Amino acid sequence: MMDAQTNGNLWTAYEAAAATGGALCARGGDPASWSAEEWSAGGISIDTRSLKPGDIFVALRDARDGHEFLQSAFEAGASAALVAKAPENAPDGAPLLVVGDTLQGLRDLAVAARMRNFGKRIGVTGSAGKTSTKEILRHVLATAGAVHAADKSFNNHWGVPLTLAKLPMQADFGVFEIGMNHAGEITPLTGLVRPHVAIVTTVAAAHLEFFESVEAIAEAKAEIFTGLAPSGVAILPYDNPHFGLLKKRAEEAGAASFISFGEKQGADFQLLDYAADRIGARLSVSINGEGRDFPVGIPGRHQAGNMLAALAAAQAVGAPLDPAIEALSQLSPAEGRGARTTIIVDGGEATMIDESYNANPASMAASIGLLGAALVEGGGRRIAVLGEMLELGPDAEALHREIAKALVAAKVDRVYVSGELMRHLWDELPAAMRGLYAGSAIGLVGEIEDVLAPGDVVMIKGSNASKVSAVARALSSRKREESKV
Repeated sequence: MMDAQTNGNLWTAYEAAAATGGALCARGGDPASWSAEEWSAGGISIDTRSLKPGDIFVALRDARDGHEFLQSAFEAGASAALVAKAPENAPDGAPLLVVGDTLQGLRDLAVAARMRNFGKRIGVTGSAGKTSTKEILRHVLATAGAVHAADKSFNNHWGVPLTLAKLPMQADFGVFEIGMNHAGEITPLTGLVRPHVAIVTTVAAAHLEFFESVEAIAEAKAEIFTGLAPSGVAILPYDNPHFGLLKKRAEEAGAASFISFGEKQGADFQLLDYAADRIGARLSVSINGEGRDFPVGIPGRHQAGNMLAALAAAQAVGAPLDPAIEALSQLSPAEGRGARTTIIVDGGEATMIDESYNANPASMAASIGLLGAALVEGGGRRIAVLGEMLELGPDAEALHREIAKALVAAKVDRVYVSGELMRHLWDELPAAMRGLYAGSAIGLVGEIEDVLAPGDVVMIKGSNASKVSAVARALSSRKREESKV
């Protein structure tokens, strides 16, 4: 995979100062030894725990004031710090770039990085599948050039400008995940990125605590089109009930063309057939009317949709499709997003599917479908471990109860749940399915470890705040080997 590289020279002092309008300076010590105008940086960081030597440290004011960590940043090897003040805890002579507001300074760096890069940018949003689609794009676009994308789900008001500010001048492609919890949040972020291609993976019930309807969520997701560059392309989920609304908003925003993906007849990138196997799946698709059949490294019908969206985007930015399709067979899911682990149990082995990164009704249904399609051996069972889905507003109780239908349809054998909202699912489950209800996820660990048997497949899913990932971590301690899927 070819990731864009900076070769240690993403920003020089003068470039960063010109981009932000900030003042280059230092404080304390002997001015003769200052290097305030001589530094260069290979990256940017807002967290001293992950800062790499040579990074610019951006002292954001968020849950904590980043200015409190200047000493730690320079001890970790920061080349300079972007600050709104020159506090006394700055090491003597340390290079500082002083701006009025550090978040705005980060945005200014992002705009400058975009303006000096001549590659193609792709923006991705949706109620589910954003990060998976971003990673698929990183993989398939690497067959055609150098790709820049965030290593994590940096999709919010600081994550997007941070990712864009780190865009190397020589990158051929930039992929940007754009998220939101409230209406109006995507507009400024897509305005920063100015994508040549904008993808909406799906629209579904998520963050309903902050929206009056799913249609309102569709309107918020459609904000991504307002930032499209001239001749921009909108990539839309053809099967989604809000396809028409999304297309209308894209047209109003000036999208020059549209590509649809889905399973329904009429989609430009259409999934004709899906067959799971032990290491991934095989897809039969129609691409602009041409039939194709190929293996992919990630199982899950929902992931097939994400792959079609990524292939559509690859075509839109001029990447050859044949190498991109071939690259799909080498994919593997990330931790918390479908990674499979073989774990040791009494008398043999079981399989864990870790989907614990986050959850809403759409991604929960997709993960349960993935469990239902999993191959079990011998007398193995399909076991679901589920944490609460949060930020669903007044419909939360009903949406949790409805999960029972998906579990029955997937022929799941046993279900273990945690959290107050999951009590509603527990009450809805057939008695034979009930494994254990616990107030917190950690209360499930011992029981699950005791009941797992050879051949079982256990899938773990829940919102981040449900802490159901604790179950995945506990079972991972018993892993034998991680299988590529």
